[in-house]
Amino acid sequence: MTMAVPHLQAIAPTPRSLMERALAPYILLGMPHLAPFGLSETWLMKELGHRHWLMLAIRLGMDNADFRTPDGREAYASICASSLVQIDGGLATARPNDILEIRSSISFLPKNRHSSLHRLQIGDRRICEVELISTFVARQTEADNHTLARVEHPAPLMRQLSASKLADEASSMRRTAAVRQNLGSERARNALEARFTPWPSRDFNGAGLLYFANFQGFITRAISKWKLDRPPVKRQDIFFFGNIRAGESITVRLPAPSDNNVLVTDIVRDDGKIIAMARRISAEPGLEWM
Repeated sequence: MTMAVPHLQAIAPTPRSLMERALAPYILLGMPHLAPFGLSETWLMKELGHRHWLMLAIRLGMDNADFRTPDGREAYASICASSLVQIDGGLATARPNDILEIRSSISFLPKNRHSSLHRLQIGDRRICEVELISTFVARQTEADNHTLARVEHPAPLMRQLSASKLADEASSMRRTAAVRQNLGSERARNALEARFTPWPSRDFNGAGLLYFANFQGFITRAISKWKLDRPPVKRQDIFFFGNIRAGESITVRLPAPSDNNVLVTDIVRDDGKIIAMARRISAEPGLEWM
C-alpha cells in the first residue's frame, strides 16, 4: 500500500520564512535525533548551532544567514564557546516519538559577540540547557583555516548589550591556552594523548571548517581509548581558539593528574597550537576548576 503526500504549497517559500520555520520549538524525535543512549549530542549541537545562526541573522534584519565582511568576503558566526548542562537524567531520557521542545533566545555581548541560550524539555520535564557564544570571523588567506581572524559585522543601531559568564570565561581561557601552549613539551611528557585525523566529508561543515559540534566526539573517543572510568557528565564546556586545514590531524591531550570530578583536555593541531580546551564536570554544575 502506498500513501500519497499532498503538495501543500505551490509557491516556493522565501529563505526568511524558512528561517522562521526552522526555529519552531517542537521536534518529533526519531532516528536522526537519537543515539543508542538517548538524544544525540552531536545532532543537538548541530541543531542549536543552526538555530543560533538563524536567530542572529533575523536579529540583524537579514533575509538569510549569508554573513559578509564590510568588503564583501564571506564571514562566519563562529562558535567560540559552548556549554551543555544536563538536568534530571539529561539527554539519556529522550526516546523515539517524544516531542522535544526547544525554547531559544539570543543577545548581543560586548566585543562583537553573541550569546544564545537554549532550554530543552520533554513534556513538563527539563532535560538540559545549552549556551553558545559566537563572534564573526573570516579567513585572511583564501581557503586557509589557519588564518581565521575576528572581523566586524554591522549590528542593529539600537540594541542592549548583555552579560555572559561563559563569554567572560572564554576570554580567560584563551589566555590560559596560550600559557599551556608555551608549556606544551613539558605538559606532553606526562600526558595521555589520542591522535585523530578528521574526515573532510564527515567532520567539516559547509564552510570547510572542522565543525564545532564534532569536537566533543573526538574527546569522547579519546576518553574511551584511555579506558577512563568516569561518572556521568553533568556539564561540558568547550572553548574554541582555532581550526585546522583538511588533512591535518588533532591530538586530544589529558595532562596528568586529573581530578575525579573534572576532566580538562586540550585539543592540539599538528603545529602545536591549542585550538580548543574542554572541561567535563561529573559533579553538580558550579564546581570550581582550574
